[in-house]
Amino acid sequence: MNDDEIDTSDIPELDEEFFNQAELRLPVKKPVTIRLDSDVLEWFKEQGQGYQTRINNLLRKYMETHQSR
Repeated sequence: MNDDEIDTSDIPELDEEFFNQAELRLPVKKPVTIRLDSDVLEWFKEQGQGYQTRINNLLRKYMETHQSR
């Protein structure tokens, strides 16, 4: 189905009031010390700013994959 074929007439528009009341809930992050192989850490750092977030995202995907087993 193409986007233009989807009937969205029963969905209300999100107005300014909605966004004024919306809350952004981020997961609580906890500082830890972890020992990584130096080449693994360097590779992540070479990808630029946000390497810790990328490592966290990778670990989260692994966790979610293995939780359902």
